[in-house]
Amino acid sequence: MKLNTKLVMIMLTMLVIAMLILFVLNQFSQNDLVQEIQESSTVVSKAIQLSVEDLTSETDVESSRLKEYLQQARNKGVNQINIINNEGEIINSSDPAQIGKKREIKKLEKGLKASRRGGGASQSLKPYDLVVPVIVGDEQLGYVQVDLLLDNIRDIQHANFVRRLAATSLVFLIGMFLTIFLARRYTFPIHRLAAGVKDVSAGDLSVTFHVESGDEIGELAENLNEMVGKLREKELLEKRLFEAEHLSKVGQLAAGIAHEIRNPLNYISLAIDHLKSEFLPSCPEKERDLGAIADNIKEEVRKANYMVLNFMNYGRPLKLRRQRITYAELIDKAMPIMRDRLKEQHIEVVREIPEDLPPMRVDPELMRNCLCNFITNGAQAMPDGGRITLGARLDREAGVVLLTFADQGVGIDPQDLEKVFQPYFTTKEAGIGLGLAITERIVKEHGGSLEVKSSKGEGTCFTVSLPL
Repeated sequence: MKLNTKLVMIMLTMLVIAMLILFVLNQFSQNDLVQEIQESSTVVSKAIQLSVEDLTSETDVESSRLKEYLQQARNKGVNQINIINNEGEIINSSDPAQIGKKREIKKLEKGLKASRRGGGASQSLKPYDLVVPVIVGDEQLGYVQVDLLLDNIRDIQHANFVRRLAATSLVFLIGMFLTIFLARRYTFPIHRLAAGVKDVSAGDLSVTFHVESGDEIGELAENLNEMVGKLREKELLEKRLFEAEHLSKVGQLAAGIAHEIRNPLNYISLAIDHLKSEFLPSCPEKERDLGAIADNIKEEVRKANYMVLNFMNYGRPLKLRRQRITYAELIDKAMPIMRDRLKEQHIEVVREIPEDLPPMRVDPELMRNCLCNFITNGAQAMPDGGRITLGARLDREAGVVLLTFADQGVGIDPQDLEKVFQPYFTTKEAGIGLGLAITERIVKEHGGSLEVKSSKGEGTCFTVSLPL
């Protein structure tokens, strides 16, 4: 529900409540007023009846009857009753002190009129005189004067005013509390949104604006979430673009350097072979030592040449030359070039390959490169020796072969797990960070996927999924 709709509904609700309360109070007041008037009319009628009886009576009438009745009728506004003859003399009264006094007949106004006499010491309203002529047949016998005080009616009106004022104040207070409640309810999320926008402007794009309602504030939160999401995408794209530019520059530089280095490495390798063939036969007593030195030099040259090839091949498209080959044959091709080095490091390679594992259709040279990278990384993670387990299993439902490479090394830090396949990322002092990046690329070119799981201090396991 929209905010303006809520405010309009609240105002209409308060207006309806106020009108209902005032209507109900007015009805009660009218009922009390009508009832009071009816009772007062009955009392006045009774007083007039008694006065007429006294005026038309041929016998002497005691004033005590009017006085006694006045004690009962005083609470209904009857203050005094006088019976006046045609000459203006008060012949009977509820107040014995008034008997015998004169009234000017001309000044007696028939009907209900405001009295010219003050209210006296009482704090009541101005008194009213009700003058009723007494006529029997065609003869007027006199007048009945009733002095009325409308205090009861005033009290009813005052009570009604107080109730209306209290009801209006109550509705106003409720409206004020509702206004304060709405203000707090809507200003708090606005302040929270403002704080979130401030964090976003400071560069924190991890902020999420909670959508708690369907009004304008909820729409604003949704729009802010969309804005922050687009800012995240933009930041990610800028980061990737920067990395791509950086990698492009590094790749261009590495390719240039690699091209210049490869020729001297080839010459060194050929020179070592020439020296071995020329000088080792002439020094039989040192043939063993010199041969070992030459082999070590050649191995180091091979490593350097391998690094150069990684630099040069990373940016080039791969051309797969697929062949049907078993996993055991791939391992047999990869192990000879690493067997001596693994033996020196006390690394044991264990195969756990089922006999019924079907052949794979892959590029043997590229996949051998992947095996070498996995085994080399595992060996480097175990400087004190250990075991590398080469496993495999068939998932016929998914139609893939799963190859696993598990070591017992130091493991990978959790914050580095997402970076191990990034180009030029390495935690080794002598590494260039292209081995796993190239391996992942080769696996993906074969239509497969590569995953890694590692626990610090317990080892690492790479899983290669290749389609049959």
